Amino acid sequence: MTRHLRIVGERREDRLRTVAAHTDKALVVRCHQRLRGPYTGVDTVLRAILPEAHLRWPDLVDEHRVALLYGMPELAEIIGPPPRTLADDAPYEERTRFFGAGWIRAMNQGIVTFLLEYARRLQTDGTPADEAAVPLEVVFDEVHAAEATTRELLALLVRRADARVLRIAVAANAGTLAEELDAALGDAVTLPAPRDGGRTPVHRTDAERVAAYVDGDCTDDDPALIRAYQQADPREVALLHDRRADALEEVATWGARMSALTHHREHGSDPSGSGRAALLAAQRHAVAKGFSAAVVDLGLRGRGVSDPREHEHDYWEFTREAAAACIPIGRLEQSMELYQDLLRRFTDPKIHMMTSYAVAMLHTRFLRPRNHELAVQWQHNAVAIAGILPDPAERLTYSVFHDNGLALVEMHRGNRHRALELVESCISRLDGQLDEDSWVLHRSQLLYNRARLLVALGRPDEAHADYSRLVDLDPYYTDYLSERARIERDRGDLDAALADYDRAVQLAPPFPELYYNRGTARAQHGDHEGALDDFTRVLEMEPDDLDTRVARAELLLETGDLDGAEADADTGLARHPDEVQLLCLKGTVLLERGTLDAALIAFDGALRKDPRYPAALVNRAVVHYRQERPGRAVADLTVALDVVGDDPDILLNRGLAHLADGHTESALEDFDHALTLPDADVAELRRQRQLCGGGGAE
Repeated sequence: MTRHLRIVGERREDRLRTVAAHTDKALVVRCHQRLRGPYTGVDTVLRAILPEAHLRWPDLVDEHRVALLYGMPELAEIIGPPPRTLADDAPYEERTRFFGAGWIRAMNQGIVTFLLEYARRLQTDGTPADEAAVPLEVVFDEVHAAEATTRELLALLVRRADARVLRIAVAANAGTLAEELDAALGDAVTLPAPRDGGRTPVHRTDAERVAAYVDGDCTDDDPALIRAYQQADPREVALLHDRRADALEEVATWGARMSALTHHREHGSDPSGSGRAALLAAQRHAVAKGFSAAVVDLGLRGRGVSDPREHEHDYWEFTREAAAACIPIGRLEQSMELYQDLLRRFTDPKIHMMTSYAVAMLHTRFLRPRNHELAVQWQHNAVAIAGILPDPAERLTYSVFHDNGLALVEMHRGNRHRALELVESCISRLDGQLDEDSWVLHRSQLLYNRARLLVALGRPDEAHADYSRLVDLDPYYTDYLSERARIERDRGDLDAALADYDRAVQLAPPFPELYYNRGTARAQHGDHEGALDDFTRVLEMEPDDLDTRVARAELLLETGDLDGAEADADTGLARHPDEVQLLCLKGTVLLERGTLDAALIAFDGALRKDPRYPAALVNRAVVHYRQERPGRAVADLTVALDVVGDDPDILLNRGLAHLADGHTESALEDFDHALTLPDADVAELRRQRQLCGGGGAE
């Protein structure tokens, strides 16, 4: 059986020698983050295959265009540009839409899906018969030094790729890789790359070694080069870094500007000048794209080359952006420490204003337990400072920004009407004092916030109108389509909802939530095949997604595929042991099969976890009834009714259990009560009344 490879060795030359011995015509790429930052190595693969893919399968490229170009915009020279959103065109200082870890993961999933489909088509479309079984092979080297985005993408690729179609080799030193990547490589063949001591060393002077090391962007693992670099005259080394940076300036992509260029400027002759400027430009790009780990790294390095007194603004920007980026990667304590550093260090009112806002957002959105009362104190401080800024234009825009932040806190405090008042005041002030081309992105965010509050306040028609306006304003930002579809579903207009979901799927990277929502809408519309396709797509991307696992199992059960439903329940329980919904589904499948004892065990397990889980109570009652324990069936159904309230079907079943237990009067009471409820099975209830001598109630 063809399997992925994990090649372990301390030196690159040894790993590549092992690669050559175990692969056939593999594409070998370097992943060292100092070369081109996020997507180093991935960009090399795409440059190699996109010309052919674009020529042979333009539909495949178009489907994944957004993900392919998101972190590697230079690939547009091969496949053309992506669609533009308001965020893409907004000036940096006006950006109020930022992307977290889920956004980058969706882009990674899109790239992975493209690579998988490209490899499949390459193997099946017009390949000579004698080569049909040969997989595409790609070797990713220096993965131990890869940036977090690349490591995540490789984890997804290794887990999702069939090695018979796309074989991946991950080459790295003996250290531990990222947890997700280590887990994905669990079934890979591990190959040691022993040191080759028989090679003739290359004779170079120390000066040549230092120059070679710097020109290689300080990524070479040759100990002789590293030692020469470390022992060289720092002034000469700085000049070499300057020379290399100057050469990169001519050709550097954004990836290189975030990595190699910043490294050389940082270690050149002017770290606090050109180094600081390069780091700041790189961090701003990383912020705009949502490369959170890179933002933190660049920000901490930027602080290191900035004098807090001489470069107050830059030091503040490096720090605040790093602090914000700590949040999506789970470093909340570090985030708070960085914000507190700013509050201790500076007295500038704008720094305190923005930092107060950031701390308020930590308390109301991210820290556990959330503390909305403390958040409102911090946000009131931000609002107060904004209101006394001397410049009228700044006073307007910052007051609006912080009133919008206060609205979020008030919403979390349960004051939705107050939150809506704040947001509508923000919209009114900007509309009244700015021309229509100013702060467009932030104004769209205000409209988005108003729409969400209108939904929460039970005013869906007004919210739908706001979402429609947003779709017209920013047609390629798909959150608006998804939110509008949610309202349309609640209205019962499934055709309109599905049209919006379809449009969002066409435009967006593959967000699992988007496919899940469309899948549930398709199921509701009776399109079971389409729903299964969507649920399967989600589980291919994120097999631990519990909601989708349950939804697919329930749909398979509903359509009579007991084997499929049971397989999903078992797979889910392997990943989520003792999960109530999955235990109940397992029991329901066994009940359908007539395996009552096993079904009872499953329902008992579910109810040990949640004694008031309605589906488990109702189905366990069926088992008790069939195994001639009607009293226990009555007890379970009574608890279920207490949980869900009056339900005609549960009352019918409890009436049947009362009858079997010899309590005719109690049965008649349940049948009569059920007949007063909407959606009751009137014919069956009347039949049961007649069978127990109660006549035909009207």
